[in-house]
Amino acid sequence: MSARFTSVITTSLALLLVLVAVPLGAQTADRLVGKNVSIAQTNYKGRSAIKVVANPNASNATSYALLKDVTFRDGVIEVDLAGLPAAGAAAGARGFIGIAFRIQGDGHYEYIYLRPTNGRADDQVRRNHSTQYSSYPDFDFARSRQESPEKYESYVDLQPGVWTRYKIEVQGRNARLYVNGVEQPCLIVNDLKLDPRDGGVALWVGPGTEGYFSNLKITAK
Repeated sequence: MSARFTSVITTSLALLLVLVAVPLGAQTADRLVGKNVSIAQTNYKGRSAIKVVANPNASNATSYALLKDVTFRDGVIEVDLAGLPAAGAAAGARGFIGIAFRIQGDGHYEYIYLRPTNGRADDQVRRNHSTQYSSYPDFDFARSRQESPEKYESYVDLQPGVWTRYKIEVQGRNARLYVNGVEQPCLIVNDLKLDPRDGGVALWVGPGTEGYFSNLKITAK
């Protein structure tokens, strides 16, 4: 293979990598479609952000803001997020916040989220439930705890209402969650429950949550 041909291939690959890295940090509320949430463009703790608040009467795992015209199967999703219990939320609210991905037309999707109020709780069991993987609608947190205790949850230091760097790497049936730029994942999932398929991406909030999202970036592979 000639040096010139090798250079052309290298350049083409570099351009491809640039094309698949989709920075969405400047997304606005009109680029989102809400399901059981209110959506607003706002400023939160010194930065432009999307505010997503779960509707009070929405069922668990049915509240999110879907990104328009975005398809994702494998790759990396990064975002700064901050979640806290909304005003008037029930005592069990934890500020549930995260990302839903591979969202299908029939409503099925995968999601990984945080429970910010658990990160520094005095109860060690609650701390152990700071992160969570689930799959909607058939594999929620209750089922995972019953069938595979501790397998789909883990501890990570979190604070409610504080900007937190969130990153997931997804490949086939494997996913890894990284929080606040650490080198090692705080949650590893090697058996995502749905078949790997292209699908949508959404800013996800759980019951009783007031959530903020900024600096979203999706890199497909």
